[in-house]
Amino acid sequence: MTVHLEVSEGVGTLRLDRPPMNALDIATQDRLKELAEEATRRDDVRAVVIHGGEKVFAAGADIKEMQAMDHAAMVQRARALQDSFTAVARIPKPVVAAVTGYALGGGCELALCADYRIAGENAKLGQPEILLGLIPGAGGTQRLSRLIGPSRAKDLIFTGRQVRADEALTLGLVDRVVPAGEVCTQAHAWAAKLAQGPAIALRAAKESVDAGLETDIETGLAIERNWFAGLFATEDRERGMRSFVEEGPGKAKFL
Repeated sequence: MTVHLEVSEGVGTLRLDRPPMNALDIATQDRLKELAEEATRRDDVRAVVIHGGEKVFAAGADIKEMQAMDHAAMVQRARALQDSFTAVARIPKPVVAAVTGYALGGGCELALCADYRIAGENAKLGQPEILLGLIPGAGGTQRLSRLIGPSRAKDLIFTGRQVRADEALTLGLVDRVVPAGEVCTQAHAWAAKLAQGPAIALRAAKESVDAGLETDIETGLAIERNWFAGLFATEDRERGMRSFVEEGPGKAKFL
């Protein structure tokens, strides 16, 4: 298998395993979708880490496989390609990408599906599809522009240039830069901390932000309002407020 789901202490790690560069061929895309949906369903998975290994996150699509596809074949495949990444983006739990080495093309697009990105000092990110006479096809034109703004996104997409970790941090493409050897550890720590939190409230927060970004402010406020009110029916809300009143802030246990 080219993608594995490993679960420990409430954290599910989606680990890419297609040496040497974790090229995202069709089989890997389909497996990624399958395991993202499994992580969504499983109650023992409360947060997710996406990791490609110590040397490379994912260097992009399998170009040799794509070269053999004509227009008709890609018309049939393009939706499934996007759906595999969307399955990751829609995991209703906190998701962090642990980015080491290259995260290019589909690799960068996969990192964009996470809620938070921790990059190693050796990371290089980019959308080089234009150099192949293409554009990003797994959500890059949409998620990148929403994350860093249209002008900065167009610069990366139009030129196909790679950015190092420090520039990616400045652009807002990643959220934290750490020594390469600490990426997975810090990503797991981020996920593990949130795995101890109120699962339904975290889902509500994620869906409110993500869905709100896709619509107007009034609709976004309605989404937030409905989730906010609905959380008053949860045991976690009762536990959190009771702990606040009896013990002070920040001491509630949700597991």
